[in-house]
Amino acid sequence: MTTFDLGDGLTITATEQGTGSHVLILHGGGGPQSVAGLADALAAHSHVITPTHPGFEGEPRPGWMDTIADLAVAYLDLLDAQDLRDVLVIGNSVGGWIAAEMALRDTRGRIGRIALLNAVGIAGEITNLAGLPPAEITALAFHNPALALRPSENIAANQQTLAIYAGTPYMHDPKLRRRLAHVTVPALVLWGEYDGVVSADYGRDYAAAFPRGSFELIPDAAHFPHVEQLDLTLKALAQPAPTGSAG
Repeated sequence: MTTFDLGDGLTITATEQGTGSHVLILHGGGGPQSVAGLADALAAHSHVITPTHPGFEGEPRPGWMDTIADLAVAYLDLLDAQDLRDVLVIGNSVGGWIAAEMALRDTRGRIGRIALLNAVGIAGEITNLAGLPPAEITALAFHNPALALRPSENIAANQQTLAIYAGTPYMHDPKLRRRLAHVTVPALVLWGEYDGVVSADYGRDYAAAFPRGSFELIPDAAHFPHVEQLDLTLKALAQPAPTGSAG
């Protein structure tokens, strides 16, 4: 584990592995374990940083850090501190929202492209998971329940932290969609076909909001395509970025 001291009381702990092109992977409400398999696979050919968002898994969260925008700025500061360029930023669920906000604020050209995996963040139909029993959440988030993630022992605290960052309005910024027109880097939007949290049509709308967006549906997967269909996700990530807009 690596701890990055970004000043003003903020430290970020991350798993850092592999060598090669730079990849930053941002988890959603499922915590860092939900993207660990993807990170391990990409580390075979890339330098992969997988941070734990402040407040998740017992990590400290300064009181001033309480929005998705705060997280986006913090991760851009991390890229600055390490002087990383041409970074592929991958985000799942809320992590995808953070990635989109990073691309909007990347004034120093650190990011080469972004990949959103069943991301939230724009206005649309988003299933509110708060208070739902675990079995119902699993049914919405996984096409194959046998592949469901084992809940973290810090699940209650993690959900409280998630609510601080993205709870009001629920899991989106009503103005984000319009601002995405200013993102200049390619944005690949990958979507598990059977997601009960945010539908494939929501994903298509997300991709269409980016000037250089593209959309790809991942079959036999739901909210975590990188868990249920890792090989297909890796294949999609390895494709060259298109130059046109989403279809």
